[in-house]
Amino acid sequence: MSTSKQNTLPAGRLRHPAELPFFIFMVVLNLVIVGLIVQAAVLLPGLPERLQDTGWSTTVRSALLGLLLLVPTLIVIRETQRASTRGTAVELSPRQYPELYRTADAFARRLGLRRRPQIYLGNGNGALNAFAAQATGHDYVVLSNELFVNLYHNNRDGLRFILGHELGHIRLHHVSLWYQLAVAYSERIPLLGPALSRLREYSCDRHGAHLAPTGMTGLVLLASGRHTEQVVDVDELVRQGRSLRGFWVTVSQLPRSHPFTVRRLERLYRLGLFHPRMREAETETPV
Repeated sequence: MSTSKQNTLPAGRLRHPAELPFFIFMVVLNLVIVGLIVQAAVLLPGLPERLQDTGWSTTVRSALLGLLLLVPTLIVIRETQRASTRGTAVELSPRQYPELYRTADAFARRLGLRRRPQIYLGNGNGALNAFAAQATGHDYVVLSNELFVNLYHNNRDGLRFILGHELGHIRLHHVSLWYQLAVAYSERIPLLGPALSRLREYSCDRHGAHLAPTGMTGLVLLASGRHTEQVVDVDELVRQGRSLRGFWVTVSQLPRSHPFTVRRLERLYRLGLFHPRMREAETETPV
């Protein structure tokens, strides 16, 4: 499959097919939890006096208080996070890393984003990390310095993949206030919350690969660490991902918020979103 065909992938395939149904399930579960909190709070005054000061009643009161403060607390966190980012990170502009700024602008248009996200270069304190976020009237992406430096000079396609992945979170509304409120409680349930997070990451990987079909080194870097993404045999790493099966593999992934990196890479090759060198190698006739 050519790069041009990859770039015309139908928009419906840019979201993992299980993400939306699972999100709806989590929203329903969240509503049930909220309903139980409200019902318990309503019944609390009618309890016998000897039960008014028990641990259960204290838990109900705390849960109700948390429910009432949920929206303002989230707003404060979102606004202060953006303010902190603006005060501690470098914002890209037509004069500040103009090439990547133009790439982000082009990606935003291709994804049909309603506003251009701001891109920041931040000090990740040694972490290879990037994240997308939102505040009132603003979408933004923060790239850690360590991730940025490792890809900016050596392999910009890998950086484009990371950027496209984070813009995918914005396009799919993962950073929206309404989304965070919709799963505020259910997302904190062990195993269920990480499962939804992994599906979101798969969806955003598809966006990154769709926008940067030769950006596989963005994932290779996360798998092998700094300074090795150019020498790792990608086809061999895809084969490793294809063999990543079994009971213990499944169990070890259950609490993780992100899928295993080699599995993420293999799935993007299987979808044809990355250059299919793996399949070409397999179809060669041995001499």
